[in-house]
Amino acid sequence: MSGDRISPELKRLLKLLKLGKLLPTLPERLVLARQRSMPHQDFLELVLSDEAERRDRHSAQRRARMGGLDPNMLLEHWDDSAKVTYDKGLVAELATLRFVEDKRHMLVLGPVGVGKTFLATAIAHIACRRRISVLMRRVDRLLKTLKACRLDNSYDKEMRRLISVDLLVLDDFGIDQLDALESRDIYEIIVERHRAGSMIVTSNRTPDEWLATMSDPLRAQSAIDRLHNAAYDLVIEGESYRKRQKPTWEKSP
Repeated sequence: MSGDRISPELKRLLKLLKLGKLLPTLPERLVLARQRSMPHQDFLELVLSDEAERRDRHSAQRRARMGGLDPNMLLEHWDDSAKVTYDKGLVAELATLRFVEDKRHMLVLGPVGVGKTFLATAIAHIACRRRISVLMRRVDRLLKTLKACRLDNSYDKEMRRLISVDLLVLDDFGIDQLDALESRDIYEIIVERHRAGSMIVTSNRTPDEWLATMSDPLRAQSAIDRLHNAAYDLVIEGESYRKRQKPTWEKSP
């Protein structure tokens, strides 16, 4: 290899060692190393650090994609000018993911359009970056999936997935009236995950109101009591951000 050119043999060896992704940035790293008279050990640490960073980023993106997360709902993209109020200290604490380590939950409560799904997704993205497995589902779609799974004998497999994932995010919880089968599914998910895994739940209703949506009062009380008493409540209040996204038109004079 002469100067900063990458020899065919080095390219071959990097690809053989599954380090081929280093090639696009290697020439500029060689220039930097020469300009700084960087010792060989420091140069090696630099390029390997680049690769480790790239792999971590790719791995997090893959976990987020498989978990069903919106790629644009990141905490760094949260609009601080939104006319909403919430406990910023609690959000900072939840972003540490200590609640996941402690097998506790996060309830995001508030009216329509204040950013509940956004903040829930943003915390889930942080979990993906920490190598935590995540699965996000809107509750109505989840229950339809489980009904379909009963027909093709994949119900047990799907339930194991919902129960075993490190962090389960249930979006728009407690909106619809649930029949007996749906109520049992929600009960099984919550009870099986109690002290075994964490959940983030978003809802326009309070936990007290959830009870009336489940057809079995006893199961409802048992499930909601477990969930609510092991959860942090993040309440968001204010104006719907969607109002600012509404298109306007001014008539020409």
